[in-house]
Amino acid sequence: MSVTAQDLSIRQLQYVVAIADTLGFHRAAERCGVSQPTLSSQVQKLEEVLGVRVFERDKRRVLVTAAGEPLIEHARKVLLELDDLLRTAAEAIRIGVIPTVAPYLLPFITPAVATRWPRLRLALVEEKTDELLAALRGGELDAGLLALVDGMEDLEHAVVLDDPFVAAVPRTHLLAKKKTVSLDDLEDEPVLLLEDGHCLRTQALALCQRAGATETDLRATSLATLVQMVSSGAGVTLLPSIAVDVENRRGQLAVKPLEKPAHGRTICLAWRKAAPLGRALRELAKTMATASRPATKLPPRSSL
Repeated sequence: MSVTAQDLSIRQLQYVVAIADTLGFHRAAERCGVSQPTLSSQVQKLEEVLGVRVFERDKRRVLVTAAGEPLIEHARKVLLELDDLLRTAAEAIRIGVIPTVAPYLLPFITPAVATRWPRLRLALVEEKTDELLAALRGGELDAGLLALVDGMEDLEHAVVLDDPFVAAVPRTHLLAKKKTVSLDDLEDEPVLLLEDGHCLRTQALALCQRAGATETDLRATSLATLVQMVSSGAGVTLLPSIAVDVENRRGQLAVKPLEKPAHGRTICLAWRKAAPLGRALRELAKTMATASRPATKLPPRSSL
């Protein structure tokens, strides 16, 4: 017997995914807001239509069968795509932004997006890189505005901004007299960095280790804290260029470009490859790129 789309329902797919996630019919029924008999009946109908036993169950536990595993994965993809379509229809896009980007680019980006697409609502949430990527892959976010890192090959992305690092030192520091700072200049300097979980920490730490610099015991939760500690003479740090105007607005630090070759990060907008919003997100990234240029005083990119 051939199976058509009319033989299946979205609710049935939601039920089997919920059971696979919770490994329990009772817990899955609670998550879906239905009675357990209703859920069990619908799953049984789905198994009968497909001719596949999706779950092994007894009084103590529930397991996904080998034949059921690919079905569950396909059900997840269908539900993610449906969620994307519903979000698009509602003209709202959910975007995660990392903390070392949000306060510096969003003031440029949000007015530009509102001007270009007056009816579009951006639902913005601030998350560290790992949490953002997990939410993006899981369908909780439509896109992420973050620094490009290893392990994003499964996602599409468009470059928004190249963000060079600069050295930030106390105004009384010897390096404050130099026009540019090399990595060799940082050798044996006490360096202040962000806490674990920030991709900026990983990127800056790699440069500091190459330079032979010594990380201090302080691990800050924000760039604002780093700046205050550096200005007090506790050490030096590396800042992304987009943060300089905001964090050094009182001129409490001496900020110096790094000697070539330039070191920095690439800010991009990323999304799932199969997302139906892909074309719209690429256009959104272009608007973000144009709006973000004043943050680093960089010339426009030729293309995205």
